[in-house]
Amino acid sequence: MFAELAERSDLEHAKPYAELVRKAADLGFAKSGEMLASMPFHDEMSDSVFMATPLVVKAGKLTGERKYFDLAARHFAFMQKLVLRDDGLYRHSPLTEAAWGRGNAFPALGLALALSDFPKDHPAYAHMMAEFQRHIFLLAHFQDAEDGMWHQVIDQPGSYAETSATAMIGLAIERGIRKGWLDPAMYQPRVDQAWRAVLARVGNGGQLVDVCESTNKQNTLEDYLHRAAILGPDPRGGAMAMLFATEMADLP
Repeated sequence: MFAELAERSDLEHAKPYAELVRKAADLGFAKSGEMLASMPFHDEMSDSVFMATPLVVKAGKLTGERKYFDLAARHFAFMQKLVLRDDGLYRHSPLTEAAWGRGNAFPALGLALALSDFPKDHPAYAHMMAEFQRHIFLLAHFQDAEDGMWHQVIDQPGSYAETSATAMIGLAIERGIRKGWLDPAMYQPRVDQAWRAVLARVGNGGQLVDVCESTNKQNTLEDYLHRAAILGPDPRGGAMAMLFATEMADLP
């Protein structure tokens, strides 16, 4: 949020916002200035590809300091070692191989946002882009052909169709198309189908259908399958639906 405010404000008003972004990104460095192995507070969960990587990249963009891009690349590589499965999907945490829906949507959206500001001449850019494209390619094959949704557990078609993950993955793909990273002929129909599906599940007064409740690390696949599907208002599902909407409207 502060990075967005910094980018949209004049130079004088942007400074305090940019400083808050830097302050958060600097958590990835020791007091001596040495770069840590990763951003802190990741809790070994794939969520942090979204929670930390775009933030650190924004710090690099706002300050012009290369070290933040280096930290973003290091954090992403650190998380991949923890949570990337051999087949290219993400486990939510090392506790189980379950490919939770939002646990895959977080890396997809996190990379889409990070790559939007990541310098192409950085040594890690090609790898990060290839990983984004590979992940999206795999996710596309798990989209439900009938209703355009992704499921609560990505590779478990019997799990319920989940709205927040669908919005996030759809947003990531749309960003990839707009940036020229993904083939529109292959992916735009999938985004359009996902958008119609999300629209059908967002009602008047903020009523949402089938948004997975807040979820920490779970111990088994069955634990993820049994996470409650919210019917009603939800800050996660609502926020991601709104972000998807702004992307589809091509708003800045």
